[in-house]
Amino acid sequence: MAEAHEAVAFSFTVGHEGFNVDVSYDVFKALFYAGYRSWKLRCRRTLNSLYNSLYPGHPLRGIACCGLVAGLYFKGYDPSFQLIDWLESNVFQRYLQQRNGKILACIVVGGGIYIVFIQLRQYTLKKLFSYHGWMYQEHGKDLGLVPKIWGGLVKLCVGHNPSLYSCQNFLPSLPLPSLDETLQRYLRSVRPLCDDIEYQRMEKLAEEFKQTIGRKLQRYLWLKWLISTNYVSDWWEKFIYLRGRSPIMVNSNFYGLDAIYIRPTTIQTARAANLTCAAFRYRTELDHENIKPLMIQKFVPLCSSQYERQFNTVRVPGKETDKIIHYSDSHHVAVYHKGRWYKVFMFYKDNLLEPCELQLQLDEIIRDTTPPANGEEHLAALTAGERPLWAEARETYFRSGVNRYALEAIEKAAFVLILDDEEFAIGTSMTGKFDDYARAILHGKAYNRWFDKSFNFVVSKNAVADAPISGHMVEYVLSEDIMYYGYDELGNTCGTPRFTALKPIKLKWNIPESCNIMIERSLDQARKVYDDVDLHVYVQDGYGKGFMKKQKLSPDAYIQMALQLAHYRDSGRFNLTYEASMTRLFRDGRTETVRSCSIESSLWVQSMEDPTITKSERIKLLRAACDYHQQQYRDAMSGKGIDRHLFCLYVVSKFLNLDSPFLHQVLQEPWKLSTSQVASDGYGVSYIITSEDLIFFHISSNKSSPETDSKRFGQRIKQAMDDMRELLEGQSSSASSGTNEKKFFNAAPSNDQPA
Repeated sequence: MAEAHEAVAFSFTVGHEGFNVDVSYDVFKALFYAGYRSWKLRCRRTLNSLYNSLYPGHPLRGIACCGLVAGLYFKGYDPSFQLIDWLESNVFQRYLQQRNGKILACIVVGGGIYIVFIQLRQYTLKKLFSYHGWMYQEHGKDLGLVPKIWGGLVKLCVGHNPSLYSCQNFLPSLPLPSLDETLQRYLRSVRPLCDDIEYQRMEKLAEEFKQTIGRKLQRYLWLKWLISTNYVSDWWEKFIYLRGRSPIMVNSNFYGLDAIYIRPTTIQTARAANLTCAAFRYRTELDHENIKPLMIQKFVPLCSSQYERQFNTVRVPGKETDKIIHYSDSHHVAVYHKGRWYKVFMFYKDNLLEPCELQLQLDEIIRDTTPPANGEEHLAALTAGERPLWAEARETYFRSGVNRYALEAIEKAAFVLILDDEEFAIGTSMTGKFDDYARAILHGKAYNRWFDKSFNFVVSKNAVADAPISGHMVEYVLSEDIMYYGYDELGNTCGTPRFTALKPIKLKWNIPESCNIMIERSLDQARKVYDDVDLHVYVQDGYGKGFMKKQKLSPDAYIQMALQLAHYRDSGRFNLTYEASMTRLFRDGRTETVRSCSIESSLWVQSMEDPTITKSERIKLLRAACDYHQQQYRDAMSGKGIDRHLFCLYVVSKFLNLDSPFLHQVLQEPWKLSTSQVASDGYGVSYIITSEDLIFFHISSNKSSPETDSKRFGQRIKQAMDDMRELLEGQSSSASSGTNEKKFFNAAPSNDQPA
């Protein structure tokens, strides 16, 4: 395997014939272009920062304001009330001629006026976006005076053509709920889970908490809210994600599957080349901030802060806590194939490679028959096992030498590309193979995924591609793959390579036997984790969101009620249920919990199992349950959630060394049904609505639990969905005895997109 890029820029040797200096001009060129590209990127980011700081204004308008002030002043109309004269005589006179001093004073005053105007406009928008009453308006009814005035003011103040981060400056902070409101919501949420005695105990604990340390903790948390852009996000990331010491494989990572009906090629390297180049084009759009921020109703922006860490990002293990490192730029990807790791450069003379040029490098990797270095094949298992073990191995064996260089090549890569040696067969009718496919993407063999990277692009031997990436990126990459780049009649990438100089670099490792032992220990830990995963993909293709909308029901609420019915039939009881809502209406917002098991949902579920309840009464209860679920979702989106507030109070109590039986009880309650991580004896159900009549349910549980079975639960979901359709079929959508569907329910993103 050629390793031209490992050459140094120059070498200096002394021999019998004297001094010898060998200069590699190709390496100097590569270094020059890399530096030039980084310099351009920094300049671009500086200009974008200036633009974003003035949005919803524009730098050109600021220049125009300075020109207007100067024009009025020199025409004899002083808009500064003699401030220009004061600046000229007291500040600029000693350095500049009188006229030049006046011009500079006009620029300072004009710029100051424009900045004050922009600050007032941003402040106004922040206050306007703190109002969320628009989410609660009913469909088909007059919006009312307040929402109309609010909408008009927003449209008047908001700017046009925002870049990705333009709206960050006027997003409001996540509000801090009052202690009384959170405790009331919490007690209402656990009522269907408790008998009378247990509920009275929880009421007593909540009251004791409120009357003792609760208000003290709330005051400290208010101080945190006062000085931070988001009082939850940093603690949530640190204590929930980064301090977890168990394997992140399965427990934290997620997966995304390829399109089912589209197979543009069966050539692995061609698909990998197109997708990789498309991903880099998307990254360029991110770096240039050309991607528009997500908007609700086309004028309410969502926070874009998480986009930055999609690329060039790695999680670094620590003995007590991990840390996330984001690199400003990266010129390469790390590639894994049959136990070997490679560094593949994506730029040549400051230009992104064409897919046909990248395919040449990937083909060379496929043809490489050299065996992996000692310990290289299973090396990535360190990222799949317990975090302290990986932290110890990294500190001991990867701090210097070739191991450090090779590890940095992976960690500083834009992302990891896995050229898998398996074939994946998928389709809506291939139930068993679909399950195997999902398991392969979720955890692979534990040693053929680098779980610390922000994402791994996995391309199978028959060109099925998968990666856990955002909806924005999915749309961009897949459209670029097929519509922009495309494939020739043989399935290879299109075009003719401009050069063949670039070669992939095979990474070198020096792994001692003691490190090998740690790698195998980590692999054993990972295997125990993924061997216990019971993953089943149930494809609901009988009907979907089209039917739900005809019944004037939110698809998200409808599916959550189906899950409640299925779980009750599976376990015979109600359990705490976790659904993730987003809080991206606020600066640095991430998620909040929606407690889907409610008094209303439990009443409806019980009615479905009670033959004495009439059909019309069941429909009435279903609509009430769906309406309340949507109410909870909107509350969570607008900062009125339960769990993040209680979590932060718990963190404050630990900082102050104060013990709270109530908070301990709340934080220890297991989530037996979840659309996120799952309890050891519960179900995790992630679903995606792909069309009007197609829904995918990804059901996970633990094989070691005698109470759960993912395939059985898939059948429970099927039966629940069938029973709900039978219940609602033939009913006039306008003859509902519940409330109508809310106008803005689509503002609360359901699991139409993977969480």
